[in-house]
Amino acid sequence: MRPKTDEHEKLDVLLVVRLSKLEKRLLEKRSREEGYRTLSDFCRAKLIKRREIKKIEVSEEFVIITKKLDYDLNKVGVNLNQVAKAINSSQIYQLSKADQVVFQRLLQELRNCFSVLQNYMDMIE
Repeated sequence: MRPKTDEHEKLDVLLVVRLSKLEKRLLEKRSREEGYRTLSDFCRAKLIKRREIKKIEVSEEFVIITKKLDYDLNKVGVNLNQVAKAINSSQIYQLSKADQVVFQRLLQELRNCFSVLQNYMDMIE
């Protein structure tokens, strides 16, 4: 025989929520993907319980790439600060060809970093 459920733990209140068919399918899909037994369990966890902390295990390759991206983004920040300082220290400063080349390289580096990060985010989601 099943043990009695405490009065404060009983799930005896019904809540009706209207969704589109697509929204319901998306909720059911997420519920399954995240390992919940029922859609009700999933909804209770998302609406009431404190934010869940998920441990994401990553490969050694991911760690290496992330550290390189951190280093590269830091270099980009340093370069941008140098350019900003040069522009702000002169009242009439025109970007030289060299400055434009630096900006183009910085922009390309930022695009590369974003692309790598986006690929990893797609794998996590």
